[in-house]
Amino acid sequence: MGSVHPFKHQSHSFAKKFLPWTLYALLPIALIRLYFYPIPHSLSPTDQLPPNNPIIITTPSPSQEEERSHVQIACDYSTGKWVHDKNGPLYNGTSCGTIKDGQNCLSHGRPDKGYLHWRWRPKQCQLARFEPTNFLQLLRNKHLAFIGDSMARNQLESLLCMLATLSPPQLIYRDGEDNKFRKWHFPSHNVNISVYWSPFLVKGVEKSNSQNYNKLYLDSVDERWVSDLDHIDMVVLSMGHWFLHPAVYFYGDSVLGCHYCPGQNCTEIGFYQVFGKAFKTTLDTIIEKRASSGIPIDVIVTTFSPSHFEGDWDKLGACPKTEPYKEGEKKLEWMDEEMRKVEVREVEEAKEKGERFTNFRLEALDVTKLSLLRPDGHPGPYMYPFPFANGVTERVHNDCVHWCLPGPVDTWNEILLDVMKRWEGQSRSGR
Repeated sequence: MGSVHPFKHQSHSFAKKFLPWTLYALLPIALIRLYFYPIPHSLSPTDQLPPNNPIIITTPSPSQEEERSHVQIACDYSTGKWVHDKNGPLYNGTSCGTIKDGQNCLSHGRPDKGYLHWRWRPKQCQLARFEPTNFLQLLRNKHLAFIGDSMARNQLESLLCMLATLSPPQLIYRDGEDNKFRKWHFPSHNVNISVYWSPFLVKGVEKSNSQNYNKLYLDSVDERWVSDLDHIDMVVLSMGHWFLHPAVYFYGDSVLGCHYCPGQNCTEIGFYQVFGKAFKTTLDTIIEKRASSGIPIDVIVTTFSPSHFEGDWDKLGACPKTEPYKEGEKKLEWMDEEMRKVEVREVEEAKEKGERFTNFRLEALDVTKLSLLRPDGHPGPYMYPFPFANGVTERVHNDCVHWCLPGPVDTWNEILLDVMKRWEGQSRSGR
C-alpha cells in the first residue's frame, strides 16, 4: 500500500521553493524521535509463522499512545537455542536455604562453572530475565502449589531461590520424610507457595522393601493434595519418571494390567496409556471440583524432563558433558517424545472440556525439548559433596535426572512468569 505525498496538490514551483526547508526542519525532529524511541527489529517471514500450540505474549509498542494497548505475538518457547550469558544466575548455592542437598552442585564442589552461563533464546520472541517483584505482584494474596514428583520439587526450589533474592520466604509448614510436604509464606505480598509429594497425581501405593512395585488407582486422585484444592489458586503439575518403575494398575476393583511385573500374573501393558489416564483423571477432577464450582483456578502442566545417562549410573562419566547440545545436534525421540506428546494431548483435551468455565485456565509449560539440549545441567557425581576428594573411585553414583540449582530449571520459571503475565493481560472471559 503506497503512501500519499504530502505536497501532491501543490504546484511544482511551490514545492521546489519550500520542500528543502521543510526537510531541514523535520530532520532534527526525526533524529530526536529515533533516539528516544528506536525502531524495533521486525520479524522475519519465518518468525511470523508459529508452530503448533503457540504461547501468546504481549509486547509493548514504542509510542506512549500505543503503550496503552498490546500487540499479540505468537511464540513457541520450546523452539530455540541456548546462548552464552555472561550475567549468570540470580542466586548461588548458599544464598537460599531451600535447595535439596543433592542438587546443590556449587556447594558440592563441581569444578566447572560454564553450565551457569547459558540462557534460552526462543526463535520467535525474547524470554525476559526472571523478575521476582513481578512474579510476587502477580501472585499477591494467592497460594501456588507444586504437585508431583521430585521434578515438581526441583522446579519449586528453583523458584524459591529466585524469589528469595527479593523477599526471604518463611517456612510455615513441614510434614513427611524428606520434606515432601512444605509451605512457605512471603509476607511482603501475602503469597503462599507449597509443594505436595504425589509422584502419580492419582492415588498410589509406592514400592517398599516388602513390595517391589507401585500400585496405581487410576480412577481416583491423591487425597493428600486434592483435599486442599479449595485453598489453592494456582497449580503446577509435574510427573513422569515414577511411571518407569514396576507397577500394577487398578481401575476401581479391576486390575488393568502392569508394567514390568514378573510373577504378578498380570498382563504387561506398558505405561504410556496409564500415564495419560493419570493426567486425564487429575485434570478432570480439578475441572469438576474447582471450575464447575465457580471458584477461579489456574493450572500449569510442566512437561516431561529428559534424563541424560550416557553410561552406567554408578560409573564415572554417566553424564559427562559440560556444554549444551548445539541446535540440531540432539533430536527429541523415543520415550521423551512420547511422554511429552501424551501430556500435550491431555492438556488440549482438558482445555476443550474447560472452555465453558471462564474461571479455569490451563497451559502446558513445554520444557521437554529445551531441557533435552542441556546434558551439562545435572549433578552427575556431585549429588554428593566432593566425591573425588580422596581420588577417583571405581564406582560413584550419578544423578543425570535432576537438575543443578542454579541451572537449566531456572528457565522453566522464566517461562512460567511469562505465561502468568499473558494471563494477567487477558480477561478470563476473553480467552
